[in-house]
Amino acid sequence: MTAASPLPDAAPANWVDRRAPAWARPWLRLGRFDRPAGVWLLMLPGWQGIALADAMRSRAPDLRLLASMFVGAALMRAAGCAYNDIVDREVDAKVARTAARPIPAGEISVRQAWAFVVGCCLVSLGVLLTLGLQAIVLGVASLALVAAYPFMKRITWWPQAWLGLTFNWGALLGFAAAMGTLEAPALLLYFGGLFWTLGYDTIYAIQDLEDDALAGVKSSARRLGEKVPRAVAGFYAAAVGLAALAAWSAGLGVLFAPLLALYATHLWLQSRRVRIDQPRLALALFKSNALAGLLLFLALAAGAVRL
Repeated sequence: MTAASPLPDAAPANWVDRRAPAWARPWLRLGRFDRPAGVWLLMLPGWQGIALADAMRSRAPDLRLLASMFVGAALMRAAGCAYNDIVDREVDAKVARTAARPIPAGEISVRQAWAFVVGCCLVSLGVLLTLGLQAIVLGVASLALVAAYPFMKRITWWPQAWLGLTFNWGALLGFAAAMGTLEAPALLLYFGGLFWTLGYDTIYAIQDLEDDALAGVKSSARRLGEKVPRAVAGFYAAAVGLAALAAWSAGLGVLFAPLLALYATHLWLQSRRVRIDQPRLALALFKSNALAGLLLFLALAAGAVRL
């Protein structure tokens, strides 16, 4: 694979490789802007937290907060991916799917990557400072989860669970930004998101089963083996149950239920289709979680209507 070729988990016709200037492509790849699914998966818990808080007050999600969450998620996901690549550069060089990333491929130096991380974090901090004191505290606290994540695959079979703690922190942050405080429904939504991420990232890890084994990298997919479909079904059942409990404790309206049913159906179909010997299907199922998360966001927003 050449440096100019799309990376294996990026769409062949992605905008970075087709439209971005040649000089910008390594930087955009470093921030995973050629794979926008990750931005959605980091942003949507924040949108869900905002929707839940505003639904409790019988109002539509705040568009300004939604926009802030989108910008912040895109920047922090880029910073997190670059940091992860700095830490994992030696491991990435041994894994086929990641060997062509900008750092192991020699397109961007470690020092340049650190500058990228700092720049993204500073701009993201500017966004965070507009969201209120409790949201600011939560945003700063999330850095500990982000910093520890790349090391989890070395010490536990369940780095996907740590990713769940990290990626769904936005549910707490978004709720706090909209409500000004944290309440039990936000915590239930957060832990539901943890199980959602544990499910979809276990599916994602199927792509690297052989390479991870050779490199000594741990993952839930390796730990579960043939049990992956049943385990994913269990993770997703917990995600749906906790989302329903969050809505019930928040007193949301009846319009929440039919959209939650669509969310549940989407997740159930994923668990029925996943196979550990089909990495291409695993990638497609993983990417489909952007729609799943959007369905839950719409369900929470619809819960503002009380008939």
